[in-house]
Amino acid sequence: MVFKSPLFFVLVVLIGFFLCWRQSIAGDSIGKETLHQTMSELQEKYPQVDSKRIEHGVQQTALLWQTGDGTPEDFKNFCLEAFIADSADLSAMFLRVQDNLEQIYGHALQVSRFLSQPLQLDNGAVLPIDYRFAEYNPFAHILDDLFANRIAFAVLLNFPIHSLDERLSYGPQWSRQQWAQSRLTQQFAARVPASISQTLSRAYVKADDYISNYNIYMHRLVDSDGTPLFPQGLKLISHWGLRDELKSQYAATDGLQRQRMIFQVMKRIIGQEIPAAVIDNDRFDWDPYTNELIIEGKRFSDNPEPDNRYRHLLQVFQAEKISDPYYPFLPSKIDRRFQGDREIPEDQFAALLVRLLTDPVAQKAADLVKSRLGRDLEPFDIWYSGFKSRSSYPEAELDRLVAERYPDVKAFQKDLPRILSVLGFDDPTAEFLGFKITVDPSRGAGHAMGAMRKEDNAHLRTRIGKTGMNYKGYNIAIHELGHNVEQVLSLNRMDHYLLQGVPNTAFTEAFAFVFQSRDIELLGLKQNDPAQEHLKALDTFWATCEIAAVGLMDMEVWRWMYDHPEATPVELKSAVIEIARDVWNRYWAPLIGQKDQEILAIYSHLIDTGLYLPDYSLGHIIMFQIEDYLKGKNLGTEMERMCRLGNLTPDAWMQAAVGSPISVEPLIEATRNAIDALQQ
Repeated sequence: MVFKSPLFFVLVVLIGFFLCWRQSIAGDSIGKETLHQTMSELQEKYPQVDSKRIEHGVQQTALLWQTGDGTPEDFKNFCLEAFIADSADLSAMFLRVQDNLEQIYGHALQVSRFLSQPLQLDNGAVLPIDYRFAEYNPFAHILDDLFANRIAFAVLLNFPIHSLDERLSYGPQWSRQQWAQSRLTQQFAARVPASISQTLSRAYVKADDYISNYNIYMHRLVDSDGTPLFPQGLKLISHWGLRDELKSQYAATDGLQRQRMIFQVMKRIIGQEIPAAVIDNDRFDWDPYTNELIIEGKRFSDNPEPDNRYRHLLQVFQAEKISDPYYPFLPSKIDRRFQGDREIPEDQFAALLVRLLTDPVAQKAADLVKSRLGRDLEPFDIWYSGFKSRSSYPEAELDRLVAERYPDVKAFQKDLPRILSVLGFDDPTAEFLGFKITVDPSRGAGHAMGAMRKEDNAHLRTRIGKTGMNYKGYNIAIHELGHNVEQVLSLNRMDHYLLQGVPNTAFTEAFAFVFQSRDIELLGLKQNDPAQEHLKALDTFWATCEIAAVGLMDMEVWRWMYDHPEATPVELKSAVIEIARDVWNRYWAPLIGQKDQEILAIYSHLIDTGLYLPDYSLGHIIMFQIEDYLKGKNLGTEMERMCRLGNLTPDAWMQAAVGSPISVEPLIEATRNAIDALQQ
């Protein structure tokens, strides 16, 4: 998971479709007479300037001008003073604004990262005051300040805001600087008060802290006979650790019983039936089937978790909803995610996922999984990992190899240049990237946090236990390293700061998946399996179908919350379970053979990331296209070229990166070919 640096939250605040200015609609505090007078005087002052440019600049400035910003006369005087007619002066202004914003955003991020360290890093006890500091958002007042001192208005007056349709239509013909200027004006297309931004930050921090500390002590799980099934000291975070442990059991000859127990734990978490006493606590044995605690052989029931999971989701939704009125053209979190962040219309996005899930090849893939398992499929087989090369290696052996190599954070940090060299980066680039990525010990499963200033470092947070890193932690760390490499390249080697990053989080997830798929190779365990390419296609297809259904569920949950804004945590819990079962019945029940399963709702990102889950499926789809393009090419060289394209619209980026738009067809076709080849 990429930890969304505040730039993503800034961009949420910053993006909108301001079509009103094209229709001569101004802010409430500026009348039409003042508008016309301002335009007329500017045209008289600069007769050589296109009247449309003056008209648009004045109108979009007026749209954001509020009574507290000054009188109509102040507005007119500001426009006459701040309008820049000369193209060279305009370019110089843009470059200066860009440089200054890098320093403002970059230092704010460093403050935010430092204040959140006690909650996110495993560096000692968390004090009560740490929560208050972590909830403090250094970005909350930046937008207010930039409007108050009229920097934002100077930008709006001199550079046009573009709608998504315009970026899609005209973007392919723009210069790099025109793209960067378009991204600049997006940053001032809405005015969200600092108090609202702070409320939003507080809700996400609390949800993240809840998820980061949701651990299950697996050696305390027992069956009906009171027998533990997992090794002493195994502590797993939900959902990542539980899911990955379940996946690892496909390589064990006796793993089915443990998989069924993990599945039962997941169901207890989703339904909030899990005893509160077993969450991040190893004092009691717990039978997840009977839901009883056991002390000295005596079984008893205890209080379940009081719907905290859905309370946090509800608080995130409510904080986003409070923000809605400040986005007149993106009036919901759903709009902001799809029209703003992803720049892909929601219906088009959903159609992409449904196309994948409903192709007949999905049933053939399910039949193949069933054949390879030698049993009927069960709901948790959505995480079947038998197509992966690592499934040939016992988990214990992988744990031993990883722990020997990485006993602590310093060892992983030191090995970064070697890892990057193996991945194809030349030695100077590998050394540079290793220097620009700082590895931290994480309390949670791990995440990547990019920088927002070239002088700063990206941070890789990974969980390393007292006995060293285990394979699950290593697998996640390699995933996060993919994020970090993208973050460094798309910031430090970008021609324009305002184009830093990639089109949306699905693209950085794609690079993370590319890295993660090579984790075994990086341990020196590369297999020479002639069927490896076909197995990889099947693995990608199966994993993408799983997370595509999860993404569709996440989308429907947010629609439900907007339709039921007064819902209680209990009502939300019932709705999430019903939605998860409905999505399951549409797409997975025909493949698995069991109906009314709520397992899709186990994902922790549902709770603490605000409609993030759809990005994973898009990330898999993009990853496959990138991987297909990379065949016979150097990963390091090509990744740097792709990352330096920057924050274009998704299809424009894909066309430039791999020569084709986003599509599930290559993955579907490769899966068909793989099944045919393996059945011969």
